[in-house]
Amino acid sequence: MEIHTRGELVHWRGPAPFHFVSLPVVKSAMIQKLAPQLTYGWGAIPVTVTIGETTFTTSLFPKNGLYLVPIKNVVRDAEQLELGRMVSLRLTLKLREASR
Repeated sequence: MEIHTRGELVHWRGPAPFHFVSLPVVKSAMIQKLAPQLTYGWGAIPVTVTIGETTFTTSLFPKNGLYLVPIKNVVRDAEQLELGRMVSLRLTLKLREASR
């Protein structure tokens, strides 16, 4: 399953600094409905992300009703992404096969 979306690159200061793109409400709601078939636990959802010419694997994390996409520094550097910039993403989600 592929999802194309855009979001703003933001910085979060936690125990370690991270950069994220927050998925829009509609896209997050769609993923939430499918979450039982996507998650491997703790609400995290494995995903392959493409930004520009760069493809990487990560996990979506739920926060305040939305999903956050962590953006690795190597991706930010390769795609010359700056804080506050709108970023186009292609997310590839893999549905788990139903248990028999």
